[in-house]
Amino acid sequence: MTGRTYSINEIFYSIQGEGMRAGTANVFVRFSGCNMECRMEPGPKSPGGFDCDTEFVSGRKFTAAELETEMSLAFGEGCAPGNGLDRWAVLTGGEPGLQFDADLLEFLHSKKWSIAIETNGSLELPSGIDWVTVSPKVAEHALRQLVAHEVKYVRGYGQAIPRTRVEAKNKLLSPAHNGLDVDRKALDWCIKLIKENPEWRLSIQMHKAWLHR
Repeated sequence: MTGRTYSINEIFYSIQGEGMRAGTANVFVRFSGCNMECRMEPGPKSPGGFDCDTEFVSGRKFTAAELETEMSLAFGEGCAPGNGLDRWAVLTGGEPGLQFDADLLEFLHSKKWSIAIETNGSLELPSGIDWVTVSPKVAEHALRQLVAHEVKYVRGYGQAIPRTRVEAKNKLLSPAHNGLDVDRKALDWCIKLIKENPEWRLSIQMHKAWLHR
């Protein structure tokens, strides 16, 4: 393990609100920084159709050991002791692929963490991650993470079904939100797309409906 530090926006224990792992308890680690700027209008750094609603600019530096300590504290504060369950961490952002590396993965595995990551797919990730979610925010030809456990696209009203390059068993559509509220037109549109393309399934961002975590 190197002495590298990682800029982290927040660490908390909560329930996964979307995707195939929805409903499971995890420690969430939000990495600072992103290489995309999602806006309603499409552009070089935005797929268009929704505004980013995540604060990922601020953060503080952690070594791998310091980060793992904070993750363990978050898990211990929220979980009944001695239940014998696996400890899952969801690495998100921003874009965690800008910082997450093989050294940190190896270290967290050595501490008995299972690792899920949520990435925009613009960067190739280290191999061996336990669960990879690719949610593309770039043109398909620009994707670099082409293998995942699930691929998930946010869709606004009128946007076409994706023609994804990502090899994933699970293909998900998530309707765009207006703040904390799902856009009803986007939801109806996603339902229509899935009826026409049943290899896809619906993923609602349920955590946005929760009043607290």
